Amino acid sequence: MTDYQIITDATADLTEELAESLGVKVIPMTVEMEGKDYIIGGRESTITVEEFYERMKKGEVARTSQINTNTYAQFFGEELSKGRDVLLISFSSGLSKSTEYAFACAEKMVAEHPERKIRVVDTLCASLGEALMVYAAAMKQKEGMGIDELADWVETNKWLLAHWVTVDDLSYLQRGGRISAASAVVGTVLNIKPIIFVNDEGKLISVNKVRGRKKSLDTLHETIRERWSGGSREEPVFIGYGTELDDALYLKEQLMAGDGPKDVHVYHIGPVIGAHTGPSVIAVFSFGDKR
Repeated sequence: MTDYQIITDATADLTEELAESLGVKVIPMTVEMEGKDYIIGGRESTITVEEFYERMKKGEVARTSQINTNTYAQFFGEELSKGRDVLLISFSSGLSKSTEYAFACAEKMVAEHPERKIRVVDTLCASLGEALMVYAAAMKQKEGMGIDELADWVETNKWLLAHWVTVDDLSYLQRGGRISAASAVVGTVLNIKPIIFVNDEGKLISVNKVRGRKKSLDTLHETIRERWSGGSREEPVFIGYGTELDDALYLKEQLMAGDGPKDVHVYHIGPVIGAHTGPSVIAVFSFGDKR
């Protein structure tokens, strides 16, 4: 069986330690703040998550950019030159054109290297949902699954990976065009919190509104438990947060209570995604019986 490299991108919010333990390579991305670009992803990062969110809280606006074909060509080429095939587990096409560029680059490079394979999977996932898919795929690779079988497995199982999100501060969703200015003002006055999920098109959709932060966290818990039900308690669940660690730990405690999942991990949601959600974001990601 030909050796192959799993690659993902910085939107997955994999920690450097987790990426290295999985043997996964991460394509860095950039976030611009106050006219300066910062590298996000792995050892090359030039801003910490903590510094990023502190600057957002002070009113600095963060802007993200897509991965271009030259960057994909660089990462693909490094592996092809070693005689290795490539499996790219990519950010949702519903939120970025990056995956479109990845497919185009892969097609071109395979035509130039017909003896090699580059499989690109549009996960329709984001942030730690993408990370959870990468984690599961890396486990399958370690078990001996080949590149084509694994790419097909990811394609099939991406429809079972649930993403549920809430935020406490609506201004960042308003700034990104997710909600209107009027909705942000009214929601703030009434203490309304949105419940958001990533749908089958890989897009963020607001599906519910509840009053109060605690109620929003409890709603995430109830929703993910409903979708997780029937799964193995050993299957990992990822929780993501910006700055509100206590809220993430509360959600973890709720999820693990009783007959809930036993393997729950808490990680930062990084700058690429956090630029659009703001510091108060809390999200939970799990495989289940549906998105």
